[in-house]
Amino acid sequence: MPAGTATRTAHDAAVENLRRARAGAGAVQLGKPSSNLFRFGDRDTGAAARRLDTSALDGVLGVDPDRRTAEVQGMATYETIVDATLVHGLMPLVVPQLKTITLGGAVTGLGVESTSFRDGLPHESVLEMDVLTPAGELLLVTPDGEHADLFAAFPNSYGTLGYAVRLVVELAPVKPFVKLTHHRYASASAASAAIERSVAAGEADFLDGVVFGPDEQYLTTGEFVDAPMPGARISDYTGQEVFYRSLQRRPVDHLTVHDYLWRWDTDWFWCSRAFGVQHPVVRRFWPRRLRRSDVYRRLVALDQRHGASNRVREVLGGTAEEMVVQDVEIPVERLPEFLEFFHREIRIEPVWLCPLQLRGERSWPLYPMEPGRLYVNVGFWSSVAEKPGDPWAHNRLIEECVADLGGHKSLYSTVHYGEDEFWSHYNGAAYRAVKQRYDPDGRSPDLFAKVTGR
Repeated sequence: MPAGTATRTAHDAAVENLRRARAGAGAVQLGKPSSNLFRFGDRDTGAAARRLDTSALDGVLGVDPDRRTAEVQGMATYETIVDATLVHGLMPLVVPQLKTITLGGAVTGLGVESTSFRDGLPHESVLEMDVLTPAGELLLVTPDGEHADLFAAFPNSYGTLGYAVRLVVELAPVKPFVKLTHHRYASASAASAAIERSVAAGEADFLDGVVFGPDEQYLTTGEFVDAPMPGARISDYTGQEVFYRSLQRRPVDHLTVHDYLWRWDTDWFWCSRAFGVQHPVVRRFWPRRLRRSDVYRRLVALDQRHGASNRVREVLGGTAEEMVVQDVEIPVERLPEFLEFFHREIRIEPVWLCPLQLRGERSWPLYPMEPGRLYVNVGFWSSVAEKPGDPWAHNRLIEECVADLGGHKSLYSTVHYGEDEFWSHYNGAAYRAVKQRYDPDGRSPDLFAKVTGR
C-alpha cells in the first residue's frame, strides 16, 4: 500500500483495542508522538501518565476523487493527508500550517489557515465522524443524527467529550502552483480595510498577512495557477531562504502547491530564530529534514521541562521571560485597536494575520463566533521579560483586551481566566449539557480543568 494508507480491517481492530483500553482506564492521555499544544503538562514535564496507544490510527482510509471526500483516521497528520490527496489534485478545505497537526486535533481544537476567509474552520468540512467517548462508547456522529449535539459541541472541546477516531471530510480541487502577491500597508487601519475589500471581492484563493511593525504590514493574496508566469522563478523555502523574509523583498512569488501549504512549517513561521536556524552558517549545517515545526517544538518542550533558558538568563544577570504564545480572533473592524494595544504593551514582532469567517450559517456553541462576521486571527509566539512577582501578567492582559474587543482566544496555549469568566466565554451551559450526556461519570476532566490544569 502507498505510505500513509490504512486498511479497514486494521482500522477496526485498532479502534476496538482503543475502545477496550479507554473503557478500562481512568485518566488518560493520547499517546501521540508529537504535540502542537503550548500548555506544557505531564507529556512535556516527564510525569508519569497512562497513554492510549493511537499509533495504528494515523493513516488515510481512502480518497474519493469523484465525491471530493477523504476518509481519514483521527490521528493522521495533515502532512499524511495532503500527500494522499494531492495526487488526486485535491486538498482539505483548510490545511493548518504545521505538518504534524492531526485532523482529529484540528477538529476538536480548532485550526485556521489562509483559506479560512472563505472555508472557515476544519470542523466545518466534516461530514461524519466516529467518536470514542470517555465512557468507551463508539458513536457515529453526524450533523443531523442522533448525536448532533455532540457534533456541534465537539469543536473546541479538546478531547474532553471524546476522541475522533475516523472522519470523512470534504476536499477542494487544486492547481499545480500558487502565485503570491505581497501588498504592503503603512497602517493597521489600511491593512484592515484591505482585508475587508479582498474578502468582499472573493477573487483570491488564499489570504493571510504578517505585521513586522506599526508601519509595516503585508497582506498576501494567493492564486492557483497552472504554471508560473514566463520567466518567473519557482521559490524553495526549505533550503537557505526563509519564507517570511521574502514578503519584504519579493512582491510576486510562485510556489508549488505542496510547498505553499507547508511554507510556514520549515521555520515554524519565524520561531526558528530562537535556535539560530535562520543564520546562514547554522542553516547550512542544520539538516533539512530537521527544519520542521515538530523538531522545534520538542526543543521548546525540553527547555520547559528543565527551565534551561531562564536559568541561563539568571546566571547572566538577566530576568526570567514569560512565554507569550497565543492565537486570538478579533473582529476585523477592531483589529487596529488590538494591534495598537499589542505594539504598546506586548511588543512582539512579527505577528501573523489570518482572516476567517464561518463557512456557513450555523454557529458552534463552544466557540461562539457570529455567522457572517469577518474576524482576523492574530498569532504571536515568543516571550517577553516577566513582570516581577507576576509571571503571567502579559498573557492575562491579552485575555482582557481580547474580551473587551469582542474576540475569542484559542485554548491550545496557557489559559488564565477564572472559572466563571471562562465559562461565560465558552458557553458553560451548552458544554455541561453535552458533558452530562456523554461523560456522566466525569471520566475525563471538563474543559476548564483540561486547559487550565486546575
